[in-house]
Amino acid sequence: MTPASALAFVERHGVVCEASRRSGFPSLVDEIAGEAVRGNWWSHARSREIFAATRAVRDSPDVLVCRLVDGKITFVHRRLWPALVRIADQFDPARLGRLHEVHGASGKHVIEKTPFPAWVPADVLAAGGELGKQDALAQLRIYFTSDA
Repeated sequence: MTPASALAFVERHGVVCEASRRSGFPSLVDEIAGEAVRGNWWSHARSREIFAATRAVRDSPDVLVCRLVDGKITFVHRRLWPALVRIADQFDPARLGRLHEVHGASGKHVIEKTPFPAWVPADVLAAGGELGKQDALAQLRIYFTSDA
């Protein structure tokens, strides 16, 4: 899978886990590997392809990287951001923080977190405010079954 096709996968599905096996959520790692990956994907034969594709998705301005699903790395495509913003009160705010991976001074990868709603663009915030709660729930219902 190319980085572009990984981004298309996230756009098509809307909410994708990087490597979680929770039912109802597609796993980008499993899609790239062509099979359910057990254990750490770094030991998989396609680990380099997985790394390149997941980093392209993480770097996309159209993808929110957060810990929305079970505290695991979750990708949410921009088309669902207004709905997510509208019903943000249904989630732990910590799970809606934007994660961004950067190289620290020592060369190690460091995760920077921008809290919700500081990362939300003004147009998305406005669109979320105009969206009815039921419409937002309908957009996200296929992912999250409780109407809380």
